[in-house]
This record gives sequence, structure tokens and C-alpha cells, in this order.
Amino acid sequence: MDDDFTSNRPLAEEARLSYLSYLDSGTPPQRATPSAPYYRSIIKPPKVPATQNRRSRTSVFKELDLDSMPGEHKSELLGDLTGISTARPSQRSHADSFDSLQSDESLSDYYERSDTSDDSMAFAGAENVWMASWRAFSTSRLMMLALAFLVVMPLLYDTPLLGKAGPSIIGATAGVIMRSELQKKDFVDGKLVLPRQNTDTNVCNRWSQQSALVNGTIYLYGGRSSTDPTQTSNTWNNDFLSIDATKSWDISAPNIIGLPQPSGPPPVANGYLWNSYDSLFLYGGEYSSDPTTTPSPYSLWEYNIPSKSWTEHQNPQSSAGNNSDGGNQPVLGSAEGAGMTVPQLGRGFYFAGHEDPYTVDGWAQPVPRLYLKSLLEFTFPGYTNDGVQSLSGGQTAGSDGVWRNITQGGIQDTAKFSSRADSVLVYVPGYGVNGILVSMGGGTNESFTQMNVIDVYDIASSTWYKQSTTGKYPILRVNPCAVAASAADGSSTNIYMFGGQNLIPAGNQTQYDDMWILTIPSFTWISVDMSNQSVPAGRTGHTCNIWDGQMIVVGGYTGPPQNGLGCDSGFYVFNLSNNTWQNNFNSLTGADTQNQQLAQSKDPSGLSGSYGYEVPAAVQSVIGGKGTGGATITAPAQAATAGPLATGKPITYTVTGANGAITTETGTAVAGSGSGSGGGGGPNVAAIVAGVVAGLFAILAGYLGFCAWVYRKQLKLYKNHVAMTQRAAAAGGGPGEKAAFLTQSSSGPKYSTDQSSRHATSGTGSGSTPRPSRFEAVPPLPGGPPIGGYSTANSSTEELAGEPSFVGVLLNPRRSLRVINRD
Repeated sequence: MDDDFTSNRPLAEEARLSYLSYLDSGTPPQRATPSAPYYRSIIKPPKVPATQNRRSRTSVFKELDLDSMPGEHKSELLGDLTGISTARPSQRSHADSFDSLQSDESLSDYYERSDTSDDSMAFAGAENVWMASWRAFSTSRLMMLALAFLVVMPLLYDTPLLGKAGPSIIGATAGVIMRSELQKKDFVDGKLVLPRQNTDTNVCNRWSQQSALVNGTIYLYGGRSSTDPTQTSNTWNNDFLSIDATKSWDISAPNIIGLPQPSGPPPVANGYLWNSYDSLFLYGGEYSSDPTTTPSPYSLWEYNIPSKSWTEHQNPQSSAGNNSDGGNQPVLGSAEGAGMTVPQLGRGFYFAGHEDPYTVDGWAQPVPRLYLKSLLEFTFPGYTNDGVQSLSGGQTAGSDGVWRNITQGGIQDTAKFSSRADSVLVYVPGYGVNGILVSMGGGTNESFTQMNVIDVYDIASSTWYKQSTTGKYPILRVNPCAVAASAADGSSTNIYMFGGQNLIPAGNQTQYDDMWILTIPSFTWISVDMSNQSVPAGRTGHTCNIWDGQMIVVGGYTGPPQNGLGCDSGFYVFNLSNNTWQNNFNSLTGADTQNQQLAQSKDPSGLSGSYGYEVPAAVQSVIGGKGTGGATITAPAQAATAGPLATGKPITYTVTGANGAITTETGTAVAGSGSGSGGGGGPNVAAIVAGVVAGLFAILAGYLGFCAWVYRKQLKLYKNHVAMTQRAAAAGGGPGEKAAFLTQSSSGPKYSTDQSSRHATSGTGSGSTPRPSRFEAVPPLPGGPPIGGYSTANSSTEELAGEPSFVGVLLNPRRSLRVINRD
């Protein structure tokens, strides 16, 4: 180097011995020149003034310019420093840290100031090399210790020595990897990553997300969102949000909170979020198609609400059970199916959907999409399920839960049970031991599922049935949303379905904004009148949840950018009791943690979210009863032929007031400030017209029945008279058949209508001389009168001159009545 003041460096051992000798005697040793140069040729640098060879010195406490300092002060200061360095040689001879060693520059400065010989300078160089070697050795030793620490510590993970200190960087035990937002550091695939940012709640549009409602909090995960109305790519996300339904809020400023975006669960859309009372379970969903993203091998992700942590359950396998696929099959991801959670049973369901390159790892792009009709069931950890073989006898599911793929449930494996995607699934308690699931809507790219016949699944028997509906039913659609509300006494459960879209023709889909009610057990469709209301734009891919008797609608796809709708507020509230859209969510007080009707609060089967709900007038007009229930139609209008609807019934409750007396009044959700009046509060014109028509048909049927009775009576009377005439003719040789009865001679007088003496008389005036009749009297028949009796004096032979007809009775029933009444 240019500033080296020695070109011939001693060997390390010689330098060390010379240095120790110097420390003992205080006299610089004589330098022994090595037999060969250590580095390069010996070149002794020229003498230069100190002021040209050094830069100004600085101290960490105070800057000192040694070059400009007066000579006596500088000599005194350097002497003091020299004394410090030589007074305590024992510390320097055993230096074990860098702080106890002086720099090369300090040593060389010392020897220059002392004006020593070349041997002294050589010794200083030797000391300098030794200290550099010691520093290098110490650094290497520290690096080796650090490397050994990094290698050994992971091997001690989860041992009695250290315990389970945290997530392992070399993999997870039992295939479960913990992800916690509370940790400042996180591990993903063995790599340390920074905590994720909170979800941004400020978006333009949001749709196709997964949602669940637990204890008054709505959780939203993933889906798609845009920050601009024209954005069409990079819309998939792993956003995680919550909405507080225990407080009131306006739809323009919902009580929404952005939670930390998790680092493990994938960004998917159109899956489902099951929930127990303390956990969320993310199943399925499709990965991004723009840009194209390859799915990962399927894992179930669980979010524990109390600990705010995510857990991955890898490589799930199906189990054998009732009407299942036999078990031991890998559970694959799917999307656009219908999900439903029944937390009181500890189970989640996912019906139908599809599999394609965006849902299943390794699915080749050219392979067409596969539409499903299977029902995937997941039993939550810690719950029982008699339909699964491994859980028979009251066994409970382990920490990974238990899967069952139901493919042979009743009509499920027949041609009349169609594959579909984008349907909805709703739970209704009662009827069966564990309640029923009702499927509505859905379809494929080529066909739709009709809603005049509904597919019903009996949970206890793992069997599907068909049930016909009455009333005008909704037009075909996919991807609506639906919730179920229970009457206070449980006599009816009313399913509300909103929105959806028609996929045909492709590229010109139509989004709907209508609301429909399917009331059960009547299974009657009712169209909700929302005229004069501010109705949200038609949409699909939205989610619905029910709390305090109100439907909370979040997000939804409202069509392509060219429809001009722009950004959507994404939050709407529908009052289920009065069938009105309102501008705010009104939180009620007094409900239990599951928000059940008060009469149902002690029954786990009671529907969550129904607190404060009253049966609307539009439904009462169809099924009878009052706002609290009391439905008079307690069975399907179209009789069920089999299954729980044919043999079961709803779970009913007694509604009581505050004083314990039976009452017909319950609390209801406060009406919002939405414009217009509810469609359910006014008269139902269609029902009135139908009633009038039915009444007219009833009257007509009664009249026809009455005329038929009169006709049979008159015909019987006529036949009796014919029989009597025939017997009379046979006895007296007179005319027979019909002609013998009431047929007079062509020249004789007309017969008399007075036959009280059973003799026909005739006369021309007031003369009293009788003349013989041209008619023979009919003698009595042996054994008594014929059936129906003989004709009496009140019988009219003129009105019996011909055989009666039914048409004649219809046209002149009074004449026929006169005949039979005189008999």
C-alpha cells in the first residue's frame, strides 16, 4: 500500500516473541531480517514531514486538530497517551476484544514521534501484523459460533430442552402450519416474512367474496375488487374484513374494519366460508384468470377468532359413510357451489359447483370444465356425525375435521337430478331429525335448474327428494343470495332470495333486482312488491346475511363498465318484516348471542338472526296466521310423496309476553328511512282475484251437484211410473210400454187430472152421470207399492209425459223440483 512504512514484514511467530520481549524489558529488540522478502522487494520510503503524512485526528468526545496545536501541548498530550499505553502492559498482552487494541495508526504515530530507528519501526510493523492476525482469528471464531448456533437451534425445536417456542423454520409437525397476525415475524415455506398490511376498505366495487356471520360479526374474505370502474384485471385478492352487526350504522358509512391480510390462504373467489361458534373454515374458490394463476394443492384454512390466527390443514381425505364415495379420496377444490353452515350440528355443506384449471392443481387448460352434483360435508373438530363410519358410536372429529363426499343420496345419482353451479342452499330446522337443506336456482352454461320443483336434502338420512311448489315462481337464474327467517312460533320458515343473473345469451347477461319469498312448509312462491322503493341495482356474486330480522347485502357484480353504473356503495339493508329497503341497519337489544327469536332462545335448532322478525302481511295472506306465526297451512300445498316433508312437521314454540301470558305481539326491527312503502303491507290484488275466481267455481260446482241430485230423483220417479204402466198392461191386456202410460184414445175425451180414486173420468159439461174411462185402472201390485211409492193425487202426469234430461234440469230446475216435491 502507498502509506506502508515497512516493506519487509517479520513472520508471525518472530513478531510475537519480539513483542513479548519488549513488554518484559522495555527495550526494543533487534530486528532479524528474514532470509527472503515476505511480500515484495525492499523499498524504503523517503522521509516526509509529519504534517504531510497525517490527516487531522478527531475524538469521539471532542474534535482536536493536533497539527495546529502548540508544540508543548501536543508533546504533553502525546506523552500522556503513551504513558497510558505502556503503563498497563498486562491488558494489551491478553487482548480479547477489539476495543482493547489500539489502531495501526496510533502505533505508527507513536514510533514516528519517538524518532526511533528502523528496528523500532520494524517492531511496530510486527506488532501491527500480530494484532491484525488476532482480529482475523477472532472474527472467524465468532462466525463459526454463529453458524453452529443457526444449525443446532432448529434441531432442538419442540424438545424437552426448549419446548415449543414458535413456528419451525424447517417444516410443521403433523402437516399443520400456524399463521398468526399477532406475531411480529412470520414463516412461510421456511422463509421469514414481514407482517401483512391491513385490508384496504376503500374500493370501487367488490364481488364474489366469501362471507360468514358469527356472534354478530360478519366476516368477508377474498373475492374480487376494483379501484376503478374500468378495471378488468388483477381483481382477485385475499382481503379480510369484518362488519359489526351489534351496532347501528348507515349504509353510506358501514361499520367495516380492515383486518390484516393473511400470508397463507390463497386469493380466491366464489368459494365458501363455513363457521363454527369460534372458527372460520375457508373451502374452495377459484384462482385468478387474469392474470392466469395456477392453483396450489388444496388445503383447508381455518381462522381461529379468539386467537386471530390461521391454521393450514393439508392433504384432506374423504371418509366412508352413508351414501358417500367410499372414502380415502383426496378432497379437491371447487368453485361456484352452494355453501351452508349449520353450527348447531357442527357441519358445513358445499353443494355442486365446478372444477377446472382455476380450481384444481394439475388440471390441464384444454380439459373442459366439469359441473358437479355431489354434496361435500365437513364435520368440524370436536363434533359428532352418525353418518360417518369413523365417527360412529359418538366419536368426535379430530383437529383436522372429517370429510364426507355424498354422491348417492336418493335421487342424486339419477338423470333427473341435474349438475349445476351458482345455486343457493338454505337450512330449515324441523321436518327431519336434523332439519333439511333447500336448494334453489343454479345451472350450467347451457341449461338452468327450474324452481317450480325444489331439491330438498334430509340431513339425517343423507337423502335427496323433490318437492313441487305453488304460485308463480322466479324466472331462471344463477348466483342469487338467500337467507331464512323463522316465525316466532316456528310455524313457518320464510326464505328470501334476492338478485342473480341470466347467463343466456353469453356475453349479454342480465342482472336481476327482484326479491322472492319461498314460504315453508307451504312451498309457495311469493313475489315481493317493491314498487315506489329505492331498490339496489340488479346484481350477482353478492353475499347476504341475516341479523335482527334484517338482510345485509354486501357487494355484487352489476354488469360491465359500459352499463354506466360506475362504483357501487356495496352495502344494503332489507327489512324482512315489512318488505322494504332501508338506508340503515338498526341494531336491536334483548337477543341472545345467536340472535334467535325469544321463544326459541333455549333451543339450539332455532334459526340464528331471526330476532325481531314478524311474518309480513304478504305471507300471512297466503298461509294464514299473524305476525308471530300461527300459520294455518302446515303442509306442502302440493302434497309430498316421500321424505321428511311427507312425514315430518315444523318445530313449533309458544310465544309469551313479558308477564308470561300467551300473546300475539313480538318486537320487530325498526323500519328504516328507505323511501316508499312496503309491498307487503297493502292488499294482495292477485290473492283477491284468485279468491273470487275460486269462490265462483265453488258456487258453480255446488249448483251442478244440486242439479245432478234433482235429475237422479226425477229420473227415478219416471222409471217407477213406467214400471207401473208395464205391469198394468201385462195384467189387463192394455197398451204396454211407455205408450200404455198416459196415452188416450184418439176419439175419447182427455183424461182427468184428478186421480184420487184411481179412475180416469171425463165429461163435457156439468153433468153428473159418469162415463166409463178409456183408461184402465192400474191394479195394486202384489207385495206392496213399488220402490218410490205409487203416484199420489199431487203427481202431475203432464210433467211426466217424457223422460227427463240433465240439460233440462240445468235450464229449469224449478220444474224438476215441483215434480219430485209432489211425489
